[in-house]
Amino acid sequence: MSLDPGLDAGRTDVHRLAAAARSILACPADVHLVVDGVDDVTAGLEDAHLEMQDHGGRPLFACPADAALAIAATDGRGALLTLHSGLGRPGSPDRDATLTLSGRLEATGLEDCECCTEVRMRVLLRPDFALLSREGHGREDARIRVPLTAFTSPVHDLNRGFLQRSVEHANQCHQDELRRAVATRTGTRLGDVVGVHLAGLRPDGVVLQWVDPTGSHESTLSFPRAARTAPDLGELLREELHAGLC
Repeated sequence: MSLDPGLDAGRTDVHRLAAAARSILACPADVHLVVDGVDDVTAGLEDAHLEMQDHGGRPLFACPADAALAIAATDGRGALLTLHSGLGRPGSPDRDATLTLSGRLEATGLEDCECCTEVRMRVLLRPDFALLSREGHGREDARIRVPLTAFTSPVHDLNRGFLQRSVEHANQCHQDELRRAVATRTGTRLGDVVGVHLAGLRPDGVVLQWVDPTGSHESTLSFPRAARTAPDLGELLREELHAGLC
């Protein structure tokens, strides 16, 4: 899905506009958060890095319970979030888009960190305004308000950005599991499977690519049904490939 149709101010398609905005929320190139009354919202964060994910059209952050962001959420402070698109390849037209969300922070609870003993606060930005914009490249910049009802609709949970990030995560963090999956499916020695790459992930299937001593190969895997939610898609992918994927 290209961002262009959703950013055509002359014929706004609300469904495509919301899908484009949600894709950026799920797959940003960078995240910039400004909070009312807080000079440095990254204070207390490791490497000053904001961890964020799309939670049904609402940005969800995780941070130490004593960090400036957690305190701001407890106070219910207003915030402005700017996300530059990470869709597609660097330099592609889809990278010219920016999503801006304003709203109020909300502390939604504590959780134990999976990799350490630290207790982390879940911080939600409940948006009251969403704006999608794109650089003009010789024409006027396009800036269009995104209706929040469409933006937060579950219809857009399996958006293009989410699918791209899921593939990137699997390829970067689960190479061992992917190699084992290919070795099992093809009857190839694990040591002969040089590398594996997922591509073209959709709710109903994925393309599996790999290299072994005989060359490069590709196989399209179809799921028994189309996924309806993000957890559903993860389960179908694990069933088709390897139980260790997450």
